[in-house]
Amino acid sequence: MPEPLDSALTEVRSMLLGPALTRAVAAGRRRGQRPSMVRAELRPVALKAGQRLQISTSDGDRPHTRNLSLGPEAEAAVEALLAEPFGNWHVETADATLQLRVTKSGEAQVHRSTASRSVAPAAAGHDRSKEYLLDPGDPLFAEIGGSAAKRRQVDAFLRALTATLPDGLAGQLDRPLRVVDLGCGNAYLTFAAYRYLSGTGVDVELVGVDVRDDQRRRNTELAERLGWADRVRFVAGTIADATVEPSPDLVLALHACDTATDEALARAVGWRARWVLAAPCCHHDVAAQLRTRPAPPPYDLLTRQGILRERFADVLTDALRAGLLRLHGYRAEVVEFVDSAHTPRNLLIRARRTGAEPTAAQRAEYRDLVTQWQLNPRLETLLTQLPPTM
Repeated sequence: MPEPLDSALTEVRSMLLGPALTRAVAAGRRRGQRPSMVRAELRPVALKAGQRLQISTSDGDRPHTRNLSLGPEAEAAVEALLAEPFGNWHVETADATLQLRVTKSGEAQVHRSTASRSVAPAAAGHDRSKEYLLDPGDPLFAEIGGSAAKRRQVDAFLRALTATLPDGLAGQLDRPLRVVDLGCGNAYLTFAAYRYLSGTGVDVELVGVDVRDDQRRRNTELAERLGWADRVRFVAGTIADATVEPSPDLVLALHACDTATDEALARAVGWRARWVLAAPCCHHDVAAQLRTRPAPPPYDLLTRQGILRERFADVLTDALRAGLLRLHGYRAEVVEFVDSAHTPRNLLIRARRTGAEPTAAQRAEYRDLVTQWQLNPRLETLLTQLPPTM
């Protein structure tokens, strides 16, 4: 329910100047207005001279940090920040979290939650946020589960996400960042992405797609409990056919099995999505083709043994996917997702749209590889079926 903006900002002021503050971020912009800075982050720090309020601001190029004495100096700085037309505030204290988004009509959409456990104010160089991008004590983990393995995977995913998106994204958008998670399943990484991005001041609209309607209902209920239902919604449908409008900026496909990853990548290319993160799972299609075709010399040893053939199929599949993305205007990298000690499915395809035309050499190296191995990659087939771009 929208609230008057002035009263909501008064609550934010109280939290920023209160003794329980752990971290706060202001970013984004209100409709038709632009703050004098891209982002501001506040946190308490313990210095030799005593406790201070640290305020770090950025104009999109260079950060500027001040350590202010508590009292009139800090109060004046906080008042100046609250007067800036930021579109989003995210404030964490030892016992509560507040997320404020300014609506198009100039009201405040506020979500408040109580911390699941106490978090001590951050001391300089010793706060837990330096270890995890999303604090293990965040209330989200009370909903999605907070095992050590899950926290590690969430953190690895968020680090990959931050490495993909540009710095200062909140100040570069004049509309919400549109995100789709294809094959979202129980959506714990979907929710983590929204929680983290909105916490950095990015205005996000996120859609999760899964073929199971019971997952859609479950995830929708969780979004409602978290107070995010106006920004995070779920639809039931296949990756290839689900209706997602308008087209997304960022496409996620995390552990979509076998050719479902190809369907997700093809949709991302069809949408001309700016960024893509795909963590493939299972590579049966190419593996099956390798079993029925002789390996080109001198590579028979690579595919003669079943386990080596399966592992080679994994590498070959993702190499071809990255190559095809490059042929369609993306800069593509294959990187480690989570440490292989935790899961053997630990690769991530990370792509950013550049719009660059492929070179003759890039076309030739892809075509030579599939010809030599007599392959028909599923992603290539799907991409040839896309309507021509204008």
